[in-house]
Amino acid sequence: MENTLFAGPKALGAFLRSQRENTAPADIGLPSLGRRRTRGLRREEVAQLSGISTTWYTWIEQGRDIVVSPQTLSNIANVLKMKPTERSYLFHLAMQNDPQEEQVVTVEKEVLATVTQMACPCYLLDLTWNMLAWNAPAEALFSGWLGEDPQPNMMSFMFRHPQARLLVADWESRASRIVAELRADAMHYPHDRELNRFVQSLSHDSELFRAFWSRQQVVVREGGERVFHHPQQGEVHYRQMTWQLTSNRSIKMIMLMAG
Repeated sequence: MENTLFAGPKALGAFLRSQRENTAPADIGLPSLGRRRTRGLRREEVAQLSGISTTWYTWIEQGRDIVVSPQTLSNIANVLKMKPTERSYLFHLAMQNDPQEEQVVTVEKEVLATVTQMACPCYLLDLTWNMLAWNAPAEALFSGWLGEDPQPNMMSFMFRHPQARLLVADWESRASRIVAELRADAMHYPHDRELNRFVQSLSHDSELFRAFWSRQQVVVREGGERVFHHPQQGEVHYRQMTWQLTSNRSIKMIMLMAG
């Protein structure tokens, strides 16, 4: 039986119909001329403003088994002036990636300020594990790499930088796990071009990454003990805490609390 509650054409169609019916012409700058038989916008109005035919839009609302492009969904979301949560839900129902999320990575100033003010090592990772921000304790922990690499990437560090095997305790186990974490994240963004290029690049450069990726293992990134063999501090233990931003779920905040 098709799961029409959380994803699929029927759920997508029902959600779009609800959004359309709850959007008044005045909300999008259209004159409200005469009496309307139904509340909200007409299908032809949404279709015209979205750059598609009324027939095609009607098929989407009817839940027909058709492929709707991410750009078309983006146009419809813009016409209906969807809020970020509504837009995210739309793309989840359609099982598509939002092209707006792929092109623009935004982090609120308050989040960036939180990273720098933390007393423990703290940093932000995006979908492909680029280090978007980090604080002084994190730079001290990863000294010799973080702060020197102009485009630091944690996954690249683990598989391409010789220091990683010396710094990270039980390196192979940790490396295998983070690849499984990357695969778990990737299933939500199957068409993300940057993510696919990133995986291909690491697979080309690292035989071990390629082997770990081929295992098809998926795990959720979660907390736990993290041990490092620091050249100046000696063996240090942390308890990792991972937070996912509600404003952009592809970004995670990592905190390493003293263990």
